[in-house]
Amino acid sequence: MKKKSGITMYGVIAILLIAIYYLLNLSVFDPWEQYIPFVKKLTISLFLIAIIYLISKIISKIIDTQTNSEGDRYNLLRIVRFLAMVFSLIVVASFLFQNLYAAVVSFGLFSLVIGFALQAPITSFIAWVYLIFRRSYLVGDRIQIKGFRGDVVEISYLDTSILECSGDYLGNDRKSGRVIRFPNSLILREEIINYSGPEVPFIWNETAVQVAYTSDLQFVEDCLLEAASKDFKKTYPQLINQSHTPWEPSVYFRVTKYAWMEAVVSYPVEPKDATARRNRILKYALPILNEAPDKVKFPEGAFR
Repeated sequence: MKKKSGITMYGVIAILLIAIYYLLNLSVFDPWEQYIPFVKKLTISLFLIAIIYLISKIISKIIDTQTNSEGDRYNLLRIVRFLAMVFSLIVVASFLFQNLYAAVVSFGLFSLVIGFALQAPITSFIAWVYLIFRRSYLVGDRIQIKGFRGDVVEISYLDTSILECSGDYLGNDRKSGRVIRFPNSLILREEIINYSGPEVPFIWNETAVQVAYTSDLQFVEDCLLEAASKDFKKTYPQLINQSHTPWEPSVYFRVTKYAWMEAVVSYPVEPKDATARRNRILKYALPILNEAPDKVKFPEGAFR
């Protein structure tokens, strides 16, 4: 609705401005003949800016309706807004100067001067262009960069905002509520870890259960695999009929330095569901393990 109202508004403004431009040719305005060229130039400049933003609103509406990926939609809208701003600045410059050539030359000289004074912001802007084409991360992705980890909520022309997960006060993958902003230039000198790549929908996580050496290890393995598989089918029903052999859970055992061992179940999980999926698997598995005390012995007493 907002996009539609914007299209209507800029369309009406453009019609009014072009109407004013031609109305200025009427003889009724002859007493102000000396001001007519300036007003005409101003009117046609505003008309061109209105047309630029009208086109940008139409393109934005098409992007909104035709693009399924939230990240791609966000980047395309940013590009459209940026181009609209650039073309509008060119129109303004041509209004201030006598012709477009002088405007372009002046804009180039101005850019050269501020380039030395604003190196950091310019580097961040170049990094934004790199992000758009390289797609290192998109809005909605969970990333880690220079110790920061969280979900990308905004990629502006100069910086990126992420909603932190884990952090100083949490020991899991839940959101902390803090927003971290870092300059885009950081991606040009730091490695980026993207947990939400479009090619692979899952990352691998693991959960350990401590058991005694005298436990029935095959029974423990079967229970953990059943719990992980049951939760996968319930959480991702759309994948039940698809082949996802690489996503099958697995169990391995490892010896600790204490008097027990760990049964570790490794399973695929969406990055934002890591903590919840671990909890669900434990809620499925532990009751079954507890119901078989003759097969499963947990570390206690002299076995601790």
